[in-house]
Formats: sequence, structure tokens, C-alpha cells
Amino acid sequence: MEGKAVKPSRFKSVCVFCGSSTGKRNCYRDAAIELAQELVAKRLDLVYGGGSIGLMGLVSQAVHRGGGNVLGIIPRTLMSKEITGETVGEVKPVADMHQRKAEMARNSDCFIALPGGYGTLEELLEVITWAQLGIHDKPVGLLNVDGYYNYLLTFIDKAVDDGFIKPSQRNIIVSAPSAKELVQKLEEYVPVHDGVIAKASWEIEQQQSPQQHQQQVGFNTTTLQTEVAL
Repeated sequence: MEGKAVKPSRFKSVCVFCGSSTGKRNCYRDAAIELAQELVAKRLDLVYGGGSIGLMGLVSQAVHRGGGNVLGIIPRTLMSKEITGETVGEVKPVADMHQRKAEMARNSDCFIALPGGYGTLEELLEVITWAQLGIHDKPVGLLNVDGYYNYLLTFIDKAVDDGFIKPSQRNIIVSAPSAKELVQKLEEYVPVHDGVIAKASWEIEQQQSPQQHQQQVGFNTTTLQTEVAL
């Protein structure tokens, strides 16, 4: 096995959503380290929400120790060391949570969610919705550690069965129990273009006010071809 070349990834950077807590079970910590090792082995840059606490800290520190590039994007109001701890790699301050998510997405080629709470779910569901609308076609992966996301996946299947999510859009989410398997599935992912919105794009728009420049997240659409199921 020695000297075996690692197949180059089609991605350059991966955005990881995860908890600011490590959770109560060792399997969550182990999964965070395993994911970091997989990113380093694939020479993938890490984009995340900044900080060094919880699973966020485990992932970022392990990638940084392994020689990988780390970009932490964090609102200025959360930059206190008492809140986020010491950060590693490059830190990009932003104005607010909305800009944080937009910058994380702009700087990433795909998304992975480790176990987490409200914040992780909110970030995850937003990028899934953007994919549903056609705003991006970047893969979205769930690292389903020991079945952590089983109930979420069951809910999504129920939404498909009851007509709130199109069957084709169920395939937006890729899931796997291990980092290696998940990254491989993301590499093989082929986006489904079912014509929800044509020529959609999302961007950070610079808007100037008399007092200051404000950054606002937005997207433009030119043609609505079919009904959007949200």
C-alpha cells in the first residue's frame, strides 16, 4: 500500500457544518477527527464557521495540524475568545450570520454536516434549499454518525411521500456513516436539474448607504419554469 497515489479530488474546498459542542458520545469526536484526516488525505481545504470549541474545534485543529488550509468565517460579534476560543488558520470576520453563510458557500465546492444542533441544522437546510431552487448545484452530505440523522432522513422521506418535496430533490442529500464513504459519494454526485429555476445565481451584493457599506445576501432569477415545491 506504501507509495499508492491518492486520486485527486474534483473539489478544492469543503464547507463543514458542525456543533459548537462535542456531544456526549465519543463517536462524534472520533467522526470529526476522521473527517479531518480524510480532508487532509484528499488535500482539501476546510471552510467552517470559525472558533475552536466543540466539533468545530476538533475538525479545524486536526486539519491545520495535518498541513491543510483552514478558513474560518465568523461574525465580528462572536469573535470574543470567551465565546469561540482560539482560532487556527485564516479567520475572515463578517458582519452577521447571513453573510457568514453566504461566504462559507462562496468559498466551498461542497458541504458536509457533522452532528450538531439548531445552528448546524439551520445551515444545512439553507444550502439544501438553495440547491432545490437551483441557486447552486454543489453536493450536500450528511455524516450520519451512528444513525444521528436517521430521524431527519425519515422526516424528509415523509415529506416526499406527502408531496412537499419532489422525489428528484430527495437526491440532493447524500449520506453515509463514515467520512471516507461520504466523501466518495460526494465525488460521484451528479446534480439533478429538473428546471425549477433557470439561470439562478446567488451573490453578495454591495450596497452603499450614507453611513456605511452594507453587505446583503441575495440571488437573481430570470425565468421561473416550473412550480417550486418548498
